[in-house]
Amino acid sequence: MKKKLCGIVMAIAMTAGIIGCGSNNTASVESSGDESSKVTSQTGSEASTSSEDTDTTSSDDGQGSEEIAITDMIGREVTVVPGSYKKVVCIGAGALRMYTYVGDVALLCGVEDIDNESLEERPQMFDGVARPYMLAFGDEFEALPSCGVGGPNAQAAEAEKILSCEPDIVISEYEDVDKENALSEQLGVPVVTLKSGPMGVFDESFAGSMELLGQIFDREDRAQELVTYIEDEKKAISEKTADIPEEDKPSVYICGLGNWGTTNHLMTAQNYVTFNIAGVKNVVTDLENNGIQEIEEEKLVALGEDIDIMFIDAAAVKNIKPLYAEDNTMFDSIKAWNDGEVYLEMAYNAYYTNYETALINTWYIASVVYPDAFEDFDVVAKTNEVTQMFLGTELADEIFAKPASFGGYQKIDTATFFE
Repeated sequence: MKKKLCGIVMAIAMTAGIIGCGSNNTASVESSGDESSKVTSQTGSEASTSSEDTDTTSSDDGQGSEEIAITDMIGREVTVVPGSYKKVVCIGAGALRMYTYVGDVALLCGVEDIDNESLEERPQMFDGVARPYMLAFGDEFEALPSCGVGGPNAQAAEAEKILSCEPDIVISEYEDVDKENALSEQLGVPVVTLKSGPMGVFDESFAGSMELLGQIFDREDRAQELVTYIEDEKKAISEKTADIPEEDKPSVYICGLGNWGTTNHLMTAQNYVTFNIAGVKNVVTDLENNGIQEIEEEKLVALGEDIDIMFIDAAAVKNIKPLYAEDNTMFDSIKAWNDGEVYLEMAYNAYYTNYETALINTWYIASVVYPDAFEDFDVVAKTNEVTQMFLGTELADEIFAKPASFGGYQKIDTATFFE
């Protein structure tokens, strides 16, 4: 009789489990993500978790790990079992990139089409731009199934495709609390949301995202190593420029910063974090907002005589070149252009921020603006050092070889560069 009762109870439990797993709605869960602009909800709510998440599972080091409640980067409480996850999917602009800095790429069970260059039908707008995580792990990504299209036009997580990859956790950059909760409920697995914040690689939110990944995947030492390295780099740059008198600082203009993929010589920022870290005097100071934005042509002309040094982000060259072909006098009002003090930095945004590139750019800009303080600086060596720390491999040659890198960091010949 006891055996029969046990059998009946087990059958009921299995039936309930099957019903629960079969109730997923395959419609897409909408959200708002892109490569350079995110909308973050400030409210938090408890995330749904499946019954599988309540199991105690062995972590990579063989020790038992119990479920814990964590708070993700948009304030959601999510139940996870640290070190237990074997099948990972990353969705939304920048999520996969962030994961590769801390997580084990071998655990990935699917990638967005934008990150699989073996596909013919996929978003290709960033293929010519150096995305270091793609250079480091592109071959591994090509062997994985699709978890969605991805790209700046993908405003919704594709639940059906994610389910087909059978992940046991999802790392996301869709920063909408309600939609992330709904996605977790649909998938029946934890969905953990990351973000970087307005200061990018130097932001506390970026450090928090790295530490969160370290906690989830039992790689806390690795996460702390990276966070500490970034802090040390920030300090090293700032200390070299801290004592330079304000009157000795040249005025600098940065342009070509990415904003939803649209960028040109008028796209700039007045509170540019790289300038702030490096102690650079920004010629743009009186805009209403601090974020990346386009100024009027008349504004640039008015500033022209005060611009001692000009930087162009490499991603903008493709858009500036046809404009220059129509009017090769467009920069004639800019002192730096006439003096030959124009420099190229590597692409800062390509499907959201290239965080390692942003750090290298900060070193490079500081070295150009203050050559005496950085007389021993070698941009190739620094690029290799930073990519080794972030991604485990030296990538200077690969980054500089991409078509949109134009050979790498350089002072450009203003007489011929856009010809």
